[in-house]
Amino acid sequence: MEIRVGFEIAYAAAQPTPMVMMLSIHPSRVQDIVGTETIIAEPNAPIGFYRDSFGNVCGRLLAPAGGVTLRGNALVRDSGLPDAVNPAAQQIPIEQLPDEVLLYLMPSRYCETDKLTDIAWSLFGNTPPGWARVQAIVEFVHHHVTFGYEHAHHMKSAHDVYERRSGVCRDFAHLALTFCRCMGIPARYCTGYMGDIGVPPDPAPMDFSGWFQVYLSGAWYTFDARHNVPRIGRILMGTGRDAADVALTTSFGRMTLTKFIVISEEVVAA
Repeated sequence: MEIRVGFEIAYAAAQPTPMVMMLSIHPSRVQDIVGTETIIAEPNAPIGFYRDSFGNVCGRLLAPAGGVTLRGNALVRDSGLPDAVNPAAQQIPIEQLPDEVLLYLMPSRYCETDKLTDIAWSLFGNTPPGWARVQAIVEFVHHHVTFGYEHAHHMKSAHDVYERRSGVCRDFAHLALTFCRCMGIPARYCTGYMGDIGVPPDPAPMDFSGWFQVYLSGAWYTFDARHNVPRIGRILMGTGRDAADVALTTSFGRMTLTKFIVISEEVVAA
């Protein structure tokens, strides 16, 4: 199948403002892009692209006084298959993990393992290690937390989500991946496109989505505590320790969001 993705995001600014954006499709999916991915800033502002320490593609620009509109679009080939499910995937002993994976066992800004370790072991200590343990964590978070855009707050941490029992997709991901880290399973945060493909349309406007991946049997597997079902058509944009590492845009000065539109839909042959 082919999926059309894109965005239009506008900001107002009183003066020229430096920005960093992470709105490109992840390098792991570059071979799936049909033609080229286009990202522009209007009024015309040159964008310089670079790779961050996690391997994500970032762009930097100077937004002019008055503001800037960021537009992007791409056509992406996709297998049409749902997220991989591998119940046989095993948890690897920490002493045998690759060096580069250890980072995803550590606490991070939104994922306070120190506050949640005792809770995690009380909840999941009797579950079989590996895939079954991760799925038990996902099931718990899925039922423990109520979804709602009105619950969004950029400062909410995994511990906050556990106590308040409400949040948006990033909050579900933060709590679940923190529990995984507490149980010795490397877990990283993911952001990207995920349209309503293969599922009934969601009445809420589509936004970029947050989910997480765990490292089992030498590979990264996708889990989604908000939806708790394998989904079709995820287009990865960035990975990191938590949402702080994959902010869509970061401005070094005051800016006001004035428009936010995201598209991710299957292209249906005429």
